[in-house]
Amino acid sequence: MRNPKESFSTSSMQGVHHIQTQPPTNPIKLQEARIPIRTTAAGKFFRWSVRIVFFSHLILVTILIIFLTIRSLLSAADNHHFRPKKWFPPLLTSAACAGIVGFTWQGITSCNPSKAIKAAFWLSPLLTCAVGIVFFLIGSTGGIAAGVVALISALIQSLYGCWVNPRFEYATTVLSVSTAPPPAKTTFLVILSILASILYSCLSISGIGGATASTTGLDPLFISIILLSLAWTMHVIKNIVLVTIARVKYMHFACGAYIDTRVAFHDTLRYCMPSVCIGSALVPILGVIQGSARAMKLLAGDTDEFLFSCADCYSGIASAGVAYGNRWGFVHVGAFNQGFMQASIDTWEMFKMAGLETLINSDLTGAFCFLSGVAGGAICSLLSGIWALAIQESHATQVSIYAFLIGYFMCRIAMAWPQACLSAYYVAYAENPQSHQFDSTIPVRIQELRRRQAWREQS
Repeated sequence: MRNPKESFSTSSMQGVHHIQTQPPTNPIKLQEARIPIRTTAAGKFFRWSVRIVFFSHLILVTILIIFLTIRSLLSAADNHHFRPKKWFPPLLTSAACAGIVGFTWQGITSCNPSKAIKAAFWLSPLLTCAVGIVFFLIGSTGGIAAGVVALISALIQSLYGCWVNPRFEYATTVLSVSTAPPPAKTTFLVILSILASILYSCLSISGIGGATASTTGLDPLFISIILLSLAWTMHVIKNIVLVTIARVKYMHFACGAYIDTRVAFHDTLRYCMPSVCIGSALVPILGVIQGSARAMKLLAGDTDEFLFSCADCYSGIASAGVAYGNRWGFVHVGAFNQGFMQASIDTWEMFKMAGLETLINSDLTGAFCFLSGVAGGAICSLLSGIWALAIQESHATQVSIYAFLIGYFMCRIAMAWPQACLSAYYVAYAENPQSHQFDSTIPVRIQELRRRQAWREQS
């Protein structure tokens, strides 16, 4: 594994300025810091290809959306089952509501992490349950199916919240330590990312509405393409924020250096976009696999029944997958311009060597951000669903689902910066646990986990 500190030097190469590795006695604000570029010809070609694929997909999807929108406007007079004035306002309002909720939620997290964590774990199941009730009130076949899924999800979230309740105190402490103080201009970056996500959400809504207005056989395929593009693009926006803030906080924790957030944001867009695009596609998939593996192993327990005989094998596959693609890798993507998979491997190996693997696996930050997104999505779904139910019942199910997705993604984008701070905190600690930048928060927690593990083995 490459030592990340080897990537730093005091020299300048190809106009790219690097940073000293030794923590200065008086940390200096590095206004013009730049990340190193050390890539082979094959690596450069691969990164160029990924960048082309992502931006080409944006152009093609935008062309598709324009075509669908124009087609729906031309056929509006002959279409009696679709009313644009009743379909678009609830969804467009949900996009604006999602931006407000996301920005407010991240502000609460910054001011009072304890209340934010508790609110996410208890409001999310309640709001999800309310969404399920709205789906049942809609009464359609799809609405009833969605309502059953929502109620089961609310039950699972409630049980999970009760199970992890003892971890809230540590989660609050480590989140407070890692986010204080927030990087300068974080609010501006969050507002910029939310505005970008609102713009693309409105564009996607236009395309979905255009496809919904038609009854041809290809329109469900068009809607699926637009939703996949929405998911990927929203994750890319979120991870741009994550990589930018993670680099700023990592340099503070690892070197005592302060990098201007605008410089880090510019470098992320210029150098790190290929890795961000790849990670944005891989991390959600691997996260689902890892979550399902944990659930399967928890249900299987120590039983040898045939139904759960593959639980250990599936769990092993999930563990291997997360080592090659995890959100912690975004820290090295921003700090050293590493490829996403190599960065994930390096960070995971460091966690193992530092004895942090158990602590990382029990970390609640990912769950907190996920439930924050679910709560935000549920609020938007309730707003749009009730509105659509009141004025146009035939499309209330679709409107509620689309509003939930928009609200979920928007809140995840707003919560990217606290997650970035914590990721940088853990990665920097794993590299140098003896650094004076860290207090006793992590060592005390590790000792507590070891005592609990020893007690369980004795029991």
